[in-house]
Amino acid sequence: MQPQLDLRVLQYFVAIAEELHFGRAAARLHIAQPSLSVQVRKLEHTLGTPLLVRSSRNVTLTPAGEVMLEQARELLRAAERAVLLTQAASGVRGTLIVGFQANAAAELTPQILTAFRERYPELHIEMRSFDFSDPSAGLADGSADVAFVRPPLPGASWLRMATLFVEPRVLVVPSSSRFAGLDQVSIEQVADEPFVARKAPDEWRDFWLAQDARAGSPLRLGAEVATVDECFESILGERGIAFTQASTQRFYDRPGLSFIPVKDVQPSTVSVAWRKDINDVLVREFVETARIVASSECVPDILGSTVELARDSLFHRH
Repeated sequence: MQPQLDLRVLQYFVAIAEELHFGRAAARLHIAQPSLSVQVRKLEHTLGTPLLVRSSRNVTLTPAGEVMLEQARELLRAAERAVLLTQAASGVRGTLIVGFQANAAAELTPQILTAFRERYPELHIEMRSFDFSDPSAGLADGSADVAFVRPPLPGASWLRMATLFVEPRVLVVPSSSRFAGLDQVSIEQVADEPFVARKAPDEWRDFWLAQDARAGSPLRLGAEVATVDECFESILGERGIAFTQASTQRFYDRPGLSFIPVKDVQPSTVSVAWRKDINDVLVREFVETARIVASSECVPDILGSTVELARDSLFHRH
């Protein structure tokens, strides 16, 4: 007779295997450490093999434990998905709040939402927009369950992210600018120009000002803005110029603006992000859907040849 596995005990084992520390695993699970040790020893007895090597200082996985960790994660994900699909089939509705800024994941956004709705038609998805002051798009204060973000995010150790694609940054100038007719510009060419800055945490603000590429050249601040629309209005008013992601031109192709490729700034990464402390099956399913859509063979035609896909950006799921 095959051993019977308890899903709750599998959760305990996964927590220990990921933390490699009984105390941290017990705190994460909100149970007493002695109880946790007893349950995992019962699992080892049921399977007839040790899964962990314990010492006074650390915990490591045996070869059997490595295999069990992978299989336990799969079993737990399958169980969660079974519950979700059963509830959806019976008409149980839930809501997933997806945070974003500006054009989110560009042309992939509607594709991701469509694919997710096809899998969970009874689920309500709410798209919630955030301004530049919150680069986490609602994850920081819990007002979004999952979000499309553009790293670097300040203090992002509490987040998990899966990269969807990478695209160039471009310079936005008024059409009257002396740079407007150029095929390409460098930071050196525009370093003395006034720039429009985002009202955002320093790390994110500095990325969009390309501070790392200025080689010590001081920044001239022309205006500070909270949204893309405010940024473009400031540029049209000749208060400064700004960097933005290349896909912005396709979504905000405003008369009077010129978008110019830049040769010496880092590209912008588009990721789907979620909080480490939230273990929600809907969030994981949304992230997985986004990753699958982003890895589709048709994506380069949609986003353009300058976009680099992150096909191997599998996220580590707990």
